[in-house]
Amino acid sequence: MNRLQGKLVLITGASAGIGAACARRYAAVGSNLILWARRSNRLEALAAELAPHNVSVHTARIDVRDRDAVFRAAQELRDAGLVPDILVNNAGLASGLDKLHEGDPEDWDRMIDTNIKGLLNVTRAIVPLMVERGRGHVVNIGSTAGHQVYPKGNVYNATKFAVRALNEGMALDLVGTPIRVSSIDPGFVRTEFSRVRFHGDDARSEDVYRGFQPLSGDDVADAVLYVTNLPEHVDIQNLVILPTAQRNVYVTHREAQ
Repeated sequence: MNRLQGKLVLITGASAGIGAACARRYAAVGSNLILWARRSNRLEALAAELAPHNVSVHTARIDVRDRDAVFRAAQELRDAGLVPDILVNNAGLASGLDKLHEGDPEDWDRMIDTNIKGLLNVTRAIVPLMVERGRGHVVNIGSTAGHQVYPKGNVYNATKFAVRALNEGMALDLVGTPIRVSSIDPGFVRTEFSRVRFHGDDARSEDVYRGFQPLSGDDVADAVLYVTNLPEHVDIQNLVILPTAQRNVYVTHREAQ
């Protein structure tokens, strides 16, 4: 059953990877979209790609780290009668892979400001509108890095542990309302993630996925649509999704190359 047709979905970090995959999946089932990201040219290209689905697509160049911009954009949505039914807090990144005592504080700030503060900014701006209206679903894109710490992951791990805690805290704080809260926590996903982490080093990025088939953005988007398509009395609060070759953050079977 398609319960998503006609729903309005706000996706952050929608210009690439999991966010763009979610936009494509939601458009295909008839959901209307609000797409936020820093790269407006990519958003415009994505909106044009989705045009054949005959759904409304609103795009805005929003950096989730900019609290004032997020709150202004949320107020504009409210004024226009565009309160989202579903919020996908997808914007996030890893930057660097170093021992903590050798790490670059600029990398730390980038991850903390995007993965934690960005999620907080958007949630604080949008969720009150959902509560006021009396319906909504928040999906936070977490990570297996929020379940197990791996070497040199330190600050990225900390941000994803924070997302896990915020997901649980949000669900508790919304008790007594019909607002659902879910976290989708993927393992290895082939997107621009590793290229961003390694500051554009394509060879090092590709080595992350050597010898096995990682998840795709579409695989994660399928999980997002699954949890948001369930009946309103059903809430999957946490879903961990891994490629078959991966069993936890440490154990991944890789074929010899």
